[in-house]
Amino acid sequence: MTTLLKQVKIADAQSPFNGKIKDILLDNHKIVSITDHCTEKADQTIDGKDLIVSPGFVDPFVQFCDPGMEHRENLATGANAALQGGFTTVFTVPNTQPTVDTKSQVTYIKQHSQDLPIHVLPIGALSKKIEGKDLAEMIDMHNNGAVAFSDGLYPVQSTLLFLKALQYVKAFDGVAIQMPIDKSLGSLGLMNEGIVSTQLGLPGIPAIAEELMIARDIELLKYTQSKLHITGVSTAKGIALIAAAKKEGLHITCSVTPYHLFFTDEDLTNYDTLLKVFPPLRTKADQKALLKGIEDATVDCISSHHLPQDWDGKTVEFENAKSGIACIETTYATVQHQLPNLSDTQIAQLFSENARNIFNLPSATIIEGNEAELTLFSKNQTTCLSRQQSKSKSANAPFWDIPLKGKIMGTYAKGKLHIN
Repeated sequence: MTTLLKQVKIADAQSPFNGKIKDILLDNHKIVSITDHCTEKADQTIDGKDLIVSPGFVDPFVQFCDPGMEHRENLATGANAALQGGFTTVFTVPNTQPTVDTKSQVTYIKQHSQDLPIHVLPIGALSKKIEGKDLAEMIDMHNNGAVAFSDGLYPVQSTLLFLKALQYVKAFDGVAIQMPIDKSLGSLGLMNEGIVSTQLGLPGIPAIAEELMIARDIELLKYTQSKLHITGVSTAKGIALIAAAKKEGLHITCSVTPYHLFFTDEDLTNYDTLLKVFPPLRTKADQKALLKGIEDATVDCISSHHLPQDWDGKTVEFENAKSGIACIETTYATVQHQLPNLSDTQIAQLFSENARNIFNLPSATIIEGNEAELTLFSKNQTTCLSRQQSKSKSANAPFWDIPLKGKIMGTYAKGKLHIN
């Protein structure tokens, strides 16, 4: 089926058509032509007024709970939620039951994702059973399609093991992903340690728990000269440490979540369990540093950290609530709302191009003859997602019913156009 995107604005720094308004003709997974005015008839035509088209968005850190926790989310519902959020490729964390720590589990994700509307790529575990004791079978997993390696929601605490992991992935030019929390400092904390935690009488997770982990991993990166991606950075000093490491020429990249850009620890004054996350919401000063880090390109990517929880996991006392937010459907709108002055090119780099380069994904550059993997979005329209509209199984989404400036209009992936 042929599809014509008529008079759309192209956002793609790698494309010769960047910033131009063009007609894009798509057929059989490919970009057939990019012209000022396409005269060829298409099976379906999309009016591109107010539409911006970029390479398909990539989310490098999501939890789809499959296998083992499908009551919270599964590969199909997670993929549909991602599609609604404008993502054509996502990386699933290995924190499942069983853990994705062998080639057979990587194969499970790959096989069960073949018929899904987007590309779902597994992150392989760094350690066996994510216990942080022994290295997992990373080369086998890499050879069978693991896109990167991480212990996901349970960051590696052992300095020796993480050193070995960085050395190991270097052998095949792989990337280690780490969520920066030193659990020995934050294991009993429920929120950011500070004035608000004191007022609420809740034990805190200090910012230094993140900063020490980032500093340690940077030193290990210097030693190994490998590749490291730090995800879920939440503190001002964490961003500063990464910026300094980049200036030294280290292969370090980072991502932030949409909820750390939108909420702060001050939003927890009513003990809202929907906002209990890990790493925790930090101060307004930290939030400001994250936003600035996006503007000055210290931050490479946006990772939704989409983490569905069931009703029982959130409808309890704050101390007993599970961490996590289901937010992949509103990720773009949240960032656009908080940073309305980002250019089209910056958005494309932040949501797509940088991740593709970091993790060696196939090119999605908008040029004739290339594979068509596209996200269509508007910076002027508004997103206001309701529970009824959500494609996710889980309801732990504090962004529902909040008007956000910016909207995903559709995607083109695996040869099919999906309009929201």
